[in-house]
Amino acid sequence: MAEHESLEFGKADFVLLDNVSLEEFLANLKLRFEKGRIYSYIGEVVVSVNPYRAMNIYGRDTVEQYKGRELYERPPHLFAIADAAYKAMKRRNKDTCIVISGESGAGKTEASKYIMQYIAAITNPSQRAEVERVKNMLLKSNCVLEAFGNAKTNRNDNSSRFGKYMDINFDFKGDPIGGHINNYLLEKLVKGAPESLLRSLHIQKDPTAYNYIKVGGMIKSSINDNAEFKAVADAMKVIGFTTEEVHTVYRILATILHLGNLKFGSDGDVTLIENSKLVAVLGELLSTKEENVEKALLYRTVATGRDVIDKQHTDKEASYGRDALAKAIYERLFCWIVGRINDIIEVKNYDARVHGKNTVIGVLDIYGFEIFQNNSFEQFCINYCNEKLQQLFIQLVLKQEQEEYQREGIPWKHIDYFNNQIIVDLVEQQHKGIFSVLDEACMNVGKVTDEMFLQALNGKLAKHAHYTSRKLSPTDKSLEFDRDFRIRHYAGDVVYSVVGFIDKNKDTLFQDFKRLLYNSSNPVLKAMWPEGKLSITEVTKRPLTAATLFKNSMISLVENLASKEPYYVRCIKPNDVKSPLLFEYERCKHQVEYLGLLENLRVRRAGFANRQTYPRFLQRYKMISEFTWPNHDLPSDREAVKRLLQGCGFEHDVAYGKTKVFIRTPRTIFSLEEQRAEMVQRIVLFLQKVWRGTIARMRYRRMRAALIILRAYRRYKVKSYIKEVNRRFKNVRSMKDHGKHVKWPTPPKVLRRFEEALRNIYNRWWAWTLIKGLSPEEMLQIRAKVATLECLKGQRADLGLQRAWEGNYLKRDSPETASSFTLVSSDLQRKDKFMRVLFSCNVRKINRFNKAENRAVLITDRHLYKMDPLKQYKPMKSIPLYNVTGVSVSPGKDQLVVFHTKDSRDLIVCLQGMVPAGESRIGELVGTLLSHFKSERRKLQVNIVSPIHCSMNGRKCTVVVETRINQSQPDFTKSRSGYILAVPGN
Repeated sequence: MAEHESLEFGKADFVLLDNVSLEEFLANLKLRFEKGRIYSYIGEVVVSVNPYRAMNIYGRDTVEQYKGRELYERPPHLFAIADAAYKAMKRRNKDTCIVISGESGAGKTEASKYIMQYIAAITNPSQRAEVERVKNMLLKSNCVLEAFGNAKTNRNDNSSRFGKYMDINFDFKGDPIGGHINNYLLEKLVKGAPESLLRSLHIQKDPTAYNYIKVGGMIKSSINDNAEFKAVADAMKVIGFTTEEVHTVYRILATILHLGNLKFGSDGDVTLIENSKLVAVLGELLSTKEENVEKALLYRTVATGRDVIDKQHTDKEASYGRDALAKAIYERLFCWIVGRINDIIEVKNYDARVHGKNTVIGVLDIYGFEIFQNNSFEQFCINYCNEKLQQLFIQLVLKQEQEEYQREGIPWKHIDYFNNQIIVDLVEQQHKGIFSVLDEACMNVGKVTDEMFLQALNGKLAKHAHYTSRKLSPTDKSLEFDRDFRIRHYAGDVVYSVVGFIDKNKDTLFQDFKRLLYNSSNPVLKAMWPEGKLSITEVTKRPLTAATLFKNSMISLVENLASKEPYYVRCIKPNDVKSPLLFEYERCKHQVEYLGLLENLRVRRAGFANRQTYPRFLQRYKMISEFTWPNHDLPSDREAVKRLLQGCGFEHDVAYGKTKVFIRTPRTIFSLEEQRAEMVQRIVLFLQKVWRGTIARMRYRRMRAALIILRAYRRYKVKSYIKEVNRRFKNVRSMKDHGKHVKWPTPPKVLRRFEEALRNIYNRWWAWTLIKGLSPEEMLQIRAKVATLECLKGQRADLGLQRAWEGNYLKRDSPETASSFTLVSSDLQRKDKFMRVLFSCNVRKINRFNKAENRAVLITDRHLYKMDPLKQYKPMKSIPLYNVTGVSVSPGKDQLVVFHTKDSRDLIVCLQGMVPAGESRIGELVGTLLSHFKSERRKLQVNIVSPIHCSMNGRKCTVVVETRINQSQPDFTKSRSGYILAVPGN
């Protein structure tokens, strides 16, 4: 059964209907049509309803969905039947055919095009040029055949006026290599061309100007004639028609249009052509002389013994001959086009011994059963054709069923069905059939009328159960005396009018027209009329009648189809107004009846409604049973299916064939489907759980793998960095600068802090390497410089780091008084017990009385001494170092220093008397004090500010440094807020 369609769309397969009745069948068909499901199945038969709108169900994606699938694996579709026919042909090396039937406007031609499109799409994966050419030819030939074999009618925009059977030949690999087309029964008509071409053919643009096409030209249509004409012209070029051949086709079509406008009149006993200018146009188009055309239209050449005479037509006979000529020309043109296409697409130089077996898929697009208000010879032939095909259809379906049951070893029950062999015999039986009676009437010498033909039918068929006429049923007023007869067809009763039967059956084309066209200087036109070469006196066999030709072609067609494995498409027309919404119940009921769809359904349902191979059945339903899910361990698939169905309680409703399980009622299928749907939900949840777990594990594994890679990469980068550092710095001990010039490699991001620590370690090692050989005095100086750098770097310009720090500068700056200073310092050392001198220098100081004086400062490891240099450095004041809390200096180049004390008696001095002059000692003073305080684990506050805030005997004041141009030496002056240190401005 067809998958993927819920019951809201009805039953996808009519076999699954609960009850087989016409009402249920039509209700299901209507529901599916209204839901947009235009295809349904009857077993393996596709029922197609014309949607009267474009549907997006034929694209490449849809082709892929049906390619290689079984018929019931996807929703019903033309592609499914096309694929089934192709698979049967390819797998079993068997010829197949697809029979498409239905009435005019039911969508048969479109169905055949989509089937061709599908077959073209699924073959030839290697895109070989030759195979592509053949496929293109087959598709393009459809376009050309439609253009010449279809017409716009009151019932259909694109009505097939011919039956077409096309064989597509395939090589042993399943690729198309050629084809052949047969056509059956043609009604003739045409329209369309661009302006330039119309002018050369003397044709007007208005279709209503021509008698043969003005009815069709007035009908509202959705066809774009310009686009269609261009498509046909392009297709003819692709197929291989030469430019001259295409132009000849246009000339013939124009000839037919002009013939329809010829008017005949009479002047006494003489018949005339009223619009004689058209004769010259016809002569030009037919490449023959004007006078010959006129003579053929007005006269008939008759041989009486050895004499040949010209017999003039009456105006009625001339009109009849004109119409017969137009029809004959169009029929010959169409047959020539079919033959020309066959010449191009037929398989050539194919040797089965060399190339493998040549198999065939046939596609039959043929007119459906027709019942009109007035049914004539054409409808009789069409309905006979449908009787033949229906007979074949029932026989083949029954035969297929019987063969399958036999093959699978299941008993076959006899099925009663309508056998229309009796109607086929009524038409085609020799000596008794309607065609035989008609041919006899046409062969009789003398004047034979349609009424005489009807009398002959009444005489021969008076006792036939399926034939009647007014003479045989005098009380039946639906039949006219001497005009109508009724045949009870399998699809219903049809009344036929015998008017025109005799004329339509005869070959009524005068030999004069055949000779006229044979003598044309156009070689294509000449080739269409080979019998025109016979002279009027030559004895020729009577040509076969239209009925005999049609009967022979139908017998040949049926024999051809019977030799192949058939597939069927039954097309239904939902309404007569081409509406995509309207489903006319009576209209569709009639078609369902005459297409024999219920008979087909009953045949299918007579035994078992559904059958599937064991593997396919298990694949769909194995989740229902614990014995088969997820896989069975039974001896065979047959046993597994048996166990599954026993577990469900359906043992009474099934039979087991050799390769298939047969299920009798649709209810069993529905029950299996319901159980499957319930289990599918649980399976889906289970699969979702498993899949989500799988995805999570996959994601975890990916993340873990990424992390491992990341870690490995990081380790690699770390190791590479460390190895590179080691390589660059391994010989630094032997380098002159101990590796100071070596460039550090760029570390990975994760090692940036490590690099900082490593650099610090290196720097400490480098510093230690430099200072490990220094004396204690040099170490003290280094520590002082480091302290200065840490405290004053960036705060003052000149820190004096580049020179050696002597500390005790009074001896060097004042050599003349050095001895006095030495004496005093020695006394102070004995008295105060200090260990070493930290700093000494001459200074300018300001006191609390605002008086500036020259003094000397001596700083030891215990005291800060203020001395008078003019009194042999007599100590004037002593400040214990533990009483000093801080030092303030300015950010400028001056030598201002303020010593802050605990008792708020700050000492404000400016270093002076430096040798050499201009030497900055502030950095040394600050660094030495910081280093000493640090060694004693005491804190010294150092401020770099301007102005400097201080206390003078408890009084708050500020010291500001000012630059003055005329100042020779630094000196203090009083200000309102404190003091100003004026320094030289150079």
